[in-house]
Formats: sequence, structure tokens, C-alpha cells
Amino acid sequence: MKKLLVALLVTAMAVTSLAGCGDKGSAGGNSGGSSTPASTGGENAGGTPSGEVTDITLKVWCPQNQVDTGIMEQQQAAFAAEHPEYNITWVTEIVGEDKCAENVLRDVGAAADVFMYASDQLPQMVEAGAIARLGGSTEEMVKDTIAESVVATAVVDEALYGIPFTHNTFFMYYDKTILDESDITSLEKIMAKETADNVYNFYFESAGGWKLGCYYYGAGLSIFGPEGSDLSAGVDWNNATGVAVTNYLIDLINNPKCAYDGEISVSELAEDHRIGAWFTGSWDYDLYKGILGDDLGLAVIPTFNPDGTDYQLLGFYGSKCIGVNAHSQNMAAAVAFAAFLGNEENQILRYELSAQIPANIAAGSSDAVKADPMATVIVNEANMASVAQPANSVFSARYWTYANAIPTEIRSGDITKDNVQAKLDDFVNAMTAE
Repeated sequence: MKKLLVALLVTAMAVTSLAGCGDKGSAGGNSGGSSTPASTGGENAGGTPSGEVTDITLKVWCPQNQVDTGIMEQQQAAFAAEHPEYNITWVTEIVGEDKCAENVLRDVGAAADVFMYASDQLPQMVEAGAIARLGGSTEEMVKDTIAESVVATAVVDEALYGIPFTHNTFFMYYDKTILDESDITSLEKIMAKETADNVYNFYFESAGGWKLGCYYYGAGLSIFGPEGSDLSAGVDWNNATGVAVTNYLIDLINNPKCAYDGEISVSELAEDHRIGAWFTGSWDYDLYKGILGDDLGLAVIPTFNPDGTDYQLLGFYGSKCIGVNAHSQNMAAAVAFAAFLGNEENQILRYELSAQIPANIAAGSSDAVKADPMATVIVNEANMASVAQPANSVFSARYWTYANAIPTEIRSGDITKDNVQAKLDDFVNAMTAE
């Protein structure tokens, strides 16, 4: 984590961070732990005699915003223009980064050739042999243009499986007409702020366990040790601190001044200035900036005090990456397109049209990004209020299901202060079962 913080702090001076692509024509193999990386394409990447055109189909999975903003269509047209050796039929389907692995593993053969995924999903896809290892000039470019700590989010057993293109963490949004800078430093202050009867001070969302983790990790608890990779370290969420944190969440979720995810939307509340603070990421900036304008505030997530001690909430830090299907029928073209999507020019385009802070060093050093308050808060969040998201297959296979049950059962009344110890014991047993 120290390496992550140092790397991000240094990069912040240049501004944010980093990713890359490249294409020289090194060669290659397949996936899933193979020592031979997938081909990076190269001159006449289609493998046909010079001047010959190959008909291919490339299926691409990307989130909704990449289609709605026209980014993907622009990038596909530009790539096709740069690669006349291919006559490309594009198939573009909407699959969010958070749902990528789930859909890839359902049927690898029917999955996209190129897809965008959240870095925590990588171990599952590697273990299943579903994602291609990247080598050659693509690997060189990624490692040359991305901070080591960010590259690490796309690496398993020293092999590279993706091109990071943006940071994946969350921070705090707030309505300046309801809260000011002195209110937002702690959840206690946020909840104590006097507001109108129809106004909620805070919006609770676990995001399937992703945001829930900030409370337990913030209090010093962990899953499979501090690095998230030591299965023998077990899970300590059921100790006295874990009980205190869960009791705190019981009070928070059941507080009438706390809105609960699924019962009412943040955007609906924000339109009427009825929500004080909430957690989300850069992907929602345009939405809330459009609603609140200059009344929108951004900040690092706050502290909280579950047991008489102030703890800094710690959100999971990861990245969003571009990957290639290990079973693509057009591997050279797929790798070349993945690298193209991750290059400096396209990271700048993605930032301009969908506010995703570039991972590429040069793209992140542009004057526009340097002046962007969202870029600043993301770097501050990474330095001050984040923990590297565990990336092992056991965590990925179990955590999201079992952690998501905690707030759900609190809201339904199935978890109370009378049975919290037993419920946390059940969670730990489920996470560590042989």
C-alpha cells in the first residue's frame, strides 16, 4: 500500500496516472498463466500478404456510457482507418465493467473479443483461462507509461492481463447548499447537521459490498491479511471492533436522516436539494454536475467513530482495464484494438467525453486534467483514504455475495444488535470455509 501511495503522490504532481498500448509485432500464444503472451499484432497484423484485406468480426463489450457518448463508435472508426488490412464487422454490446467476469465466465466462447473489466475480477478470469496474457510491445508500453502500483492491478503471478485506463475508486459528493466544508470531515458531523424534515443527510449504499468494506477496513479489519492474499490469515470481522462497526451501521442505516439505496434514488433527491452527502465515483460526475452545477462539492470520504475512536474510512482502490478474450478467433486484431483503446489519445478522448480520469501519464498531465477538481480528489482519496482491493479468486468468489448480505439484513431487521455476533461469525465461517 505504501508503494501505491508513494506512486500516486508522485504521479499527482504530474497529475493523475497512467496506461498505454503499443504495437511492434512481437508474438505469441494464449492465456491463463501461459508463459507465452498473446500476440500484439504489428505491421500487417492480419498475417496476410501485404495489400491483402482480411474480413473479421470483433465483438466488444463496454459500459453504457461508452456508447451513449459515442466514444466507442469514434474509436472503432479510427482503428479501422488505421488498419486497412482488416475489413471489420463490429459487434458492440453493453456490459458494465462490474459485470464483465460474470458474463465472460458464463460462456467464454461467446464472450467479446475485447472487454472492459474492473481489476478485482481478474483472478477469476485468469484461473478460468478466459483472458489473454499480454506481451511484447503492449506489455512494454503499459509498464513504461503506468505507475508500478497501478500496473499491479492488471497483473497475476507477474503476468500482465490488461491495460489500465482509469482509476476505480469512490469518493464523496455533497450538496453545498446543505453541508459545508466543516461538516463533511466526519460522518458524525454529517448526520448531526440540522436539515429540513424532508432532507436526508447521508445516502447509504453498499454497492454489493464494494462501499461497505470502507467501514470495516477503516477500523483496521481485513480479509485474508493486510494485502488480501494470505488465506491463512483468515477474516477478523467478527472481533470486538467488527461488532462495534456493525452496530454503528445498524444505527446509521436505521437513522431516519439516512436514505437507503434502492428505496429512493440519489439523482431524484439531488434534483430537489434533499440529500447532503453520498459516495460514488468519477463515472457519475457529469450526472450530478448537471443537476447541481456549482452547488456540487467533492471530497475525500470522511472519518467515523464506532467505538470511541475516530477512524478514516478506507475505500477499495483498483483500476478499470481493457482485456482480450483468450479464445478470440482474431487474436492479433483484438490485442491491437485493446492497445488502441488504451493509448494516450483515447484516454484523453474518454476523459473529455465521460470524465474518466486518465491512467496514462501523458494524458493525465494535460492542463485540463491538472485543473480538474475531480482529478485532485481522486488522487487525494488514493493517498489518504484507500486500501488496495484484494485480488484473489477466493475473495472474489465469496466476498461480494456474503458482504452484500450484511446491509441487506440490517435493513430488513434480520441483523440486530442482539444477534450481531452470531451473524458476523456466520460471515467469517462462509468466507473461510474449506
